[in-house]
Parts: sequence; C-alpha cells; structure tokens
Amino acid sequence: MRRPFASVRARAALAATAVVSLALVAAGVLVVAVLRHNLTERAGLEAEVTARTVAGSQAALDGRFGALDLPDDEDRPVQVVDAAGTVLAAGDDLRGRRAVADFAPAPDGGAPSGRTDDDDDDDSPPARGRVGTDVDRETLAVRVDDETREYRFAAVHGTTYAGRTYTVYAGASLADEQATLDQVTRAMLVGLPFLLSVVAGVTWLVTRRALRPVEGIRAEMAEITGSGDLARRVPEPDSRDEIARLARTTNETLAALERSVERQHRFVADASHELRSPIASMRTQLEVAEQHPGLLDVPDLLHDVVRLQDLAAGLLLLARLDAGERPADGLVDLGALAREEVARRGPADRITPAVTTASTGLEVRGSRNQLARVLGNLLDNAQRHAATAITVTVAATPDAVTLTVADDGHGVAPADRERVFERFVRLDEARSRDEGGAGLGLAIARDVVQHHGGTLTLADAEGGGAAFCIDLPRAPRR
Repeated sequence: MRRPFASVRARAALAATAVVSLALVAAGVLVVAVLRHNLTERAGLEAEVTARTVAGSQAALDGRFGALDLPDDEDRPVQVVDAAGTVLAAGDDLRGRRAVADFAPAPDGGAPSGRTDDDDDDDSPPARGRVGTDVDRETLAVRVDDETREYRFAAVHGTTYAGRTYTVYAGASLADEQATLDQVTRAMLVGLPFLLSVVAGVTWLVTRRALRPVEGIRAEMAEITGSGDLARRVPEPDSRDEIARLARTTNETLAALERSVERQHRFVADASHELRSPIASMRTQLEVAEQHPGLLDVPDLLHDVVRLQDLAAGLLLLARLDAGERPADGLVDLGALAREEVARRGPADRITPAVTTASTGLEVRGSRNQLARVLGNLLDNAQRHAATAITVTVAATPDAVTLTVADDGHGVAPADRERVFERFVRLDEARSRDEGGAGLGLAIARDVVQHHGGTLTLADAEGGGAAFCIDLPRAPRR
C-alpha cells in the first residue's frame, strides 16, 4: 500500500506549504500587533486633543465647570474631576458615574499607560491658569447603554485662575479600530488558504519539472534491469546540475558494470576451456586403463591431476580477489621471503636464481602466503624464459620495498607488456615452452600485489630479457 506523501514532489510541496504558512502566520500576527498599536495610539491622540481642548477652555480656567461645552457623542466621553476625586462635569455617557480613574482597565490591557513626555517625573500641579504638559493614557472598559465598550482615555491636568486643580478625562472609542482589525484578520484568514494552495501547486509543478529527468533515469534503469542489457545508458539532461551529474555517474557505473560482466563471462569461458583439457586427458587415460590396466601412464595422469589442482587453486584465488577479500595484515620481510622461496624450490628449478637483498628495511604488511605465491609465479615465468641466469633483487626506499625478478631471455615486446597480465593470455613463445600453463600466473601476481596496495610492472632487464618489478608500501617503523 503506497504511503501518503511518499514521493519527493509531495514532501517538497508539503514542506514548502508548511514553511510559508508559518511565515505568513508570524507575519500576520506581527502586522495585526503593529496595526493594533498604531490604531490605539491614534485613538489616544484624538482623546488627548479632546482633553486639552476642554482643559484649556476659558470656562475651565475660570472654574465654571457647569458651563463647559462637552461632546455628547458616545464615542467621545469626557469627564472632569477635581483633586479630591469629585466629578465636576461629565458628558452624557459618564454623567452620574464615578471618576474615570476608578474604572477597571480593559480585559485585553490595551496599550500600556504612561506619560507621553520624557522630560521629568514632576507630579506637581500646573501653575494657575495653565494646562499641564503631561498626559496619561490608558485603555479602559466603560459600560454604556447596557453594553461594555473599550475606550482609549487621555488624562490632562489643569489649574484654574483661582488655584483649583482639576483633571480632564477624554476618551476615544476603539470600536472602529477593533472593526478594522477584525476586517484585516478576516481578510488574512480568507486569503491564507488560497495563497497556500498557490504555493503548494507551484511547488508541485516546479518539483515535478525538476525531477522529470530523474523519472527518466529511473524508468531506463528499470528497463535495463528487466532486459539485462548493460549496453544501454540512461538519458543525460543538458543541464549542468546535480541531476545531470547523477545521470553521468549512473552511466559510468553501468559502463563499469558492463566491463565487469564481460570480464566475468570471458573468465568463465576461458576457465571452462582450460579445465576441459586436463579433465578430458584424465578421462581418456582412465577409460583406457579400465580396458587395459597395463597401459595406465601414472606419471602422465599425476601430471594432469597436479595441473588441474593448480588451475583450480588459481581460479579460486582470483575469485576471492574479485570478491574483494582483503589480505592478512601480517608483517612480511621480503628479503627473507625471497631467500626462503628460492631455497625451497632448490633442485627442482632449471636455473638457480641469484638473490641479492638489502640488510634492513624490507618489511611490508600483508599475507605471507599470497606474496610467496606471487614470487613463485614470477620465478616460474623466469624459469620458462631464461637462457642461463635469473636474478632476484630486493631493495628499500624511504616509502617502498622493491622486489625485482629478472631473466636473460628474449624479453617481452613493449606492445605485449600489459597483455601478459591479462587472464588466460599466453604469448606464442610461452605456448611453445609451457605445456601445462593456463596463463593465470602473472594475472594472479598483479591482482595480489594490487590488493596489497602495490604495483607490478614489466620492463627490460639490464642484460636483456624481462624484469618484473614489484613495489609495495614499506611497513612503518615502530
């Protein structure tokens, strides 16, 4: 069952929509907060203008508070209170009420109350016949006509000519401001889903267009997997982005896989061909021996068995190397290994090799058995091609240990110096000299050396012939 949002397009659209929605909500909250502050301040300024107009009127300064011309608009309540808290005058909406200073703040708190001037904190009353410069503002809840409304009040202090202090409280209704805020909020809430739908749709389309080459790569890979045709390649877009690099890397991987499969096919075919000869020879001898026991050629049969055993061991080692088997991490002295291998072969060799080694610093890390197999294969090759002499030299450099096996044979032509390391490749001279060779010795030698982090190359020997040179990383001194 396909999970929801399983595709990259769906997840990208969902993520973009979520990010944009969070950004829009945060921006909307900020806009509403700023707008509320500005509208509240505007109402406070209107209330201050009204309060200063009343406080600075001639009737107020003369102390004739009953003659004050107060606004009768319910959106602009006004109240005049003396220093003792007695209401001296009030508009229709606040007539008969207690002093505004005793009212409770609005539930939402409104804007913080405080003076608008920053000159000082002097609370002394204004001089006679003057209106104070300070103003206090606060949002208060006032019940008018059985309905509680919020007002932004401004308080302005004054002193009559006779020395009597008073405070004028003037308010400005916040109903229009709240209506404006509600309208803006509704507009945002209505537009938010539409905007998010546009963002999700655009993200979906853009992501779909961007990922279209990926779908082409996936479809082609599926067809390649189904058909098994590794010669096919995935389409490479003209762009120079990550998808184009992915396509190129995929094609490089397919090319490497094709080469590997072809190599394995050749390996299997060559191995089958090489195994067929000794097995057929052994079967023929056994069938003859079954009919004529006296005609059984035991040495020849033993030679075929040994040849088959060596071939099977070589194939098994190559298979392990191809599978990525790492060599053992032992400490091997190549100088001692060379001397021991030459001594072990002893009388069986046609020519006794001359061994020359440095005294110290010839240690490398790896598998002793595999490195002995490499040296043995190189010595076997030298025995087949040498005329009169074979030399084994082991030397050290600061970073590597070099082992060279050279002979004085005819050597190898430059064009064939890489071919001799291919599997089941035997040059014409090798075929005439080697009756039992399968062309695996040098291939095994190079693969083992490469798995040990080294190189195996072929060059001309100083006195003519071939010189096989092994370079292996020198083991660090402890």
